[in-house]
Amino acid sequence: MLITDLRTIFERDPAARNWLEVLFCYPGLQALIFHRLAHWLYKIGIPFIPRFISHISRFLTGIEIHPGALIGQGVFIDHGMGVVIGETAIVGDYALIYQGVTLGGTGKESGKRHPTLGSHVVVGAGAKVLGNILIGDRVRIGAGSVVLRDVPSNTTVVGIPGRVTRQNNLSTNVLDHDKVRDVEAEVIRALFERVKALEKQFEELQQSSLPPNELGDEQTYNPKNNKSDGMIEDFLDGAGI
Repeated sequence: MLITDLRTIFERDPAARNWLEVLFCYPGLQALIFHRLAHWLYKIGIPFIPRFISHISRFLTGIEIHPGALIGQGVFIDHGMGVVIGETAIVGDYALIYQGVTLGGTGKESGKRHPTLGSHVVVGAGAKVLGNILIGDRVRIGAGSVVLRDVPSNTTVVGIPGRVTRQNNLSTNVLDHDKVRDVEAEVIRALFERVKALEKQFEELQQSSLPPNELGDEQTYNPKNNKSDGMIEDFLDGAGI
């Protein structure tokens, strides 16, 4: 399993130079090594020591993985500072987890209370996946998203709360975060275009209802004078929409 973890890092991180550097300088790999030992002791019922190993791992790597969590092979925790994985969480094979990710619970309920991630899942930096929910295979979760519901396989999820924005992911590059859509900005753009169309229709109807000699005297509404349009355009341009 250690060899698989090392191979995965070399495949996914272009900064990886040699196995010695990866083994001693990658906190994500070190946290997994600590966890696999702690998890084995946890499963055979050893008290205290598994949690203490987890605590030492957190102190050294900045990554907190409860000994009870089930982590598959080939999992890559990139950088990893601030990652928290709860007791009943399950992380599938070849998942990619970035810094600041939380796989946590939503309350003090007992039993299975943390998420289950399928294989080849990508969880972006700062994302929170909370509760006993199922994340399907090959799902991509955008940075900063908060996921509270089950997510089907082969989809992309972004936003707060997380919304499915793309079905049947076709990209083979798990690092192409620039292709994650900003759904909220797209909706605002659609509403903005609809409002502008309605304003244009209203202006045309207003002008057609007045006699020609009265057009110059009436104070007709002119949407081009609305200064808020510029503010909305700046917001949408900043979102890349």
